[in-house]
Amino acid sequence: MKTRQLLLKLAKKFPKRYAKKEGDFVGLMTGKLPEEIHNIVLCLDFDWQVLPFIEEKKPDIIITHHPFIYGSKFKVFKLDKSKEALCQKVDDLGIPVYSYHTNFDRGKDGMNDALAEALELGNVYSPVGESMMRIGYLKEEMPIRQFANYAKTKLGMDYGLLLTNGRPMIKKVGIIGGGGSKYWPIAKEEGCDIYISGDAPHHIRRAMVNENFNYLDIPHEVEKIFMPQMKKILLEIDPSLNILTVDYQKLPEVI
Repeated sequence: MKTRQLLLKLAKKFPKRYAKKEGDFVGLMTGKLPEEIHNIVLCLDFDWQVLPFIEEKKPDIIITHHPFIYGSKFKVFKLDKSKEALCQKVDDLGIPVYSYHTNFDRGKDGMNDALAEALELGNVYSPVGESMMRIGYLKEEMPIRQFANYAKTKLGMDYGLLLTNGRPMIKKVGIIGGGGSKYWPIAKEEGCDIYISGDAPHHIRRAMVNENFNYLDIPHEVEKIFMPQMKKILLEIDPSLNILTVDYQKLPEVI
């Protein structure tokens, strides 16, 4: 498929302006785009662990969720020589790296729609003023600890951190994948029984406790749902694309 045609179709679903609102870095990270794209590798992060797979498969493009270079190359490489060396490696291979981050999180059928679907939430919507969050309803309410185990299973996570200071029964759920814990007041204001996100620092957890609000903190790796979701979208655009996914990231061990 013509590269320009493919990227334009993706841009309609996940426009860069969604990311600019957050001061995010998306789009072409490094390299030169080919005229046509037939073979694609999808990964959550492009790093040294992915490189051997790229060297073997030699795709036309690498599409990541997390930005490969977060900022200008000059500033990033000044502090991160390992990243600079990896960038040189992939540039030498002639394979561009393209990232869809906050625009994928916010966009329809993107990250948070996929997570809401995985939880089998109904009547899903985004609250006014926060298009990244998805809020929906369980088919049947359930006790909070039962829900936490349900959510872990549905989202493919081995563990989570649960705050149980709010309502004992769960029906209305808010979610943002990755590090969206700071948005919890919106979920509370919307009347959610629990909010799910990740990377919550101590002071945010304490704020939720003091506001008697339930929260489930899940690993950032839950965003690996990016790969099957983006693959589905790409194949809807062009069923002839050859798409490979790299899911190598293991959760840290609980000790």
